Amino acid sequence: MFKRKIYNKLLEWKKESDGKTALLIEGARRIGKSTVAEEFAKNEYETYILIDFSVASKTIRELFDDVSDLDYIFLQLQLQYRTDLIQRKSLIIFDEVQLCPKARQAIKTLVKDGRYDYIETGSLISIRRNVKDILIPSEERKISMYPLDYEEFRWALGDSTTVPIMKKCYENNKGVGEQLNRKLMRDFRLYMLVGGMPQAVNEYITTNNFRKVDAVKRDILKLYEDDFMKIDPTGKASMLFDAIPAQLSKNAARYQVSGVLSDKRAEGLLELIAEMKDSKTVLVSYHANDPNAGLASNKNLAKFKMFICDTGLFTTLMFKDSDFTENTIYERLLGDNLGTNLGYLYENVVAQILTANGNELYYHTMKNDVSRHSYEIDFLITRKNKICPIEVKSSDYKAHKSLDVFCDKYSSRILNKYLIYTKDFSKDADVYCLPVYLSQFI
Repeated sequence: MFKRKIYNKLLEWKKESDGKTALLIEGARRIGKSTVAEEFAKNEYETYILIDFSVASKTIRELFDDVSDLDYIFLQLQLQYRTDLIQRKSLIIFDEVQLCPKARQAIKTLVKDGRYDYIETGSLISIRRNVKDILIPSEERKISMYPLDYEEFRWALGDSTTVPIMKKCYENNKGVGEQLNRKLMRDFRLYMLVGGMPQAVNEYITTNNFRKVDAVKRDILKLYEDDFMKIDPTGKASMLFDAIPAQLSKNAARYQVSGVLSDKRAEGLLELIAEMKDSKTVLVSYHANDPNAGLASNKNLAKFKMFICDTGLFTTLMFKDSDFTENTIYERLLGDNLGTNLGYLYENVVAQILTANGNELYYHTMKNDVSRHSYEIDFLITRKNKICPIEVKSSDYKAHKSLDVFCDKYSSRILNKYLIYTKDFSKDADVYCLPVYLSQFI
């Protein structure tokens, strides 16, 4: 069990809700939802029952077909799980609740009863086929969970000082010096390679062997692809997922669906893309046609880019054509000398960081009316009723023509401008040039 920030959110829910709502933890598979829910139950309640609907018996599932007699249901749960439930001191966890929609619907009645607290965990939870025949309970509070962020990753490695020092540097607009920046960048690239999936992090800590870490990540990728086959037996979702690194490497203005599915266009797959996004295994950045503080109101659903929820998984997917990702490739990536433009790898980790910090992803492209040259802002976020454009580079090169063109055009809408790159903190006129490890504080 790694220390996770979401634990404090669970504590807040328990205190504020006091049994009046259930908590639904949404997130991709294998990010630690069940683990943190059970750890919370052990620490904060006198007793708990965890019902894992991926393995629950037919008898357990059928308990929720009729919730008119809660005394009978609670009696059966105590007998089946050999655990005493104590009023207002016990927690019941519905794990993988999307596999038993009737249990999710029962939350309304269970919360109203008020005897116990309830936490649900789920993956692919919002896909219509899992909820189309049930009434979604209004007593359900949702919270999103993501892979370990960089600070959680440092905690897992026994380091609780680096990230707070980084934050002070960011808040004071100060660099750390060239030598320390090189070390911090190398540490951050380690995070980009291992990623934030708890199993992969544990394997790295236990074995210090990138090949074994890579094997864990390949198993998770296979699990995701199997999940996509369940929601789309035609295989289109799996193909779109597998092609994400190749699509980003093209540096195109959008995900080119026709390049993956020759007979399809983005407009015909909007529902499938939305389902992939809902699974939280995929991060979708939509084009903002008219970038302003109301980004959601002018997004182009048919023009988008896709990223993967965990950059460690992204790194493995980049080299999926091999049986395993060579240790030498990891070593070169770690030393930043693979000899190829890895801008899309840095874009993915920034997308992951922005999403984990509660930002929806948007980007913007534009053309010079005279030269017809295209310019792209990698990410747009809103702050204080203004927008902050972000340009990402995989090098120490701090030219920012796209930022300049964009900010000239939309000057009245801009709050701060950011260039994310690999060198130490600096300011270039009014542009904040941040090493990628500081992007978590934007």
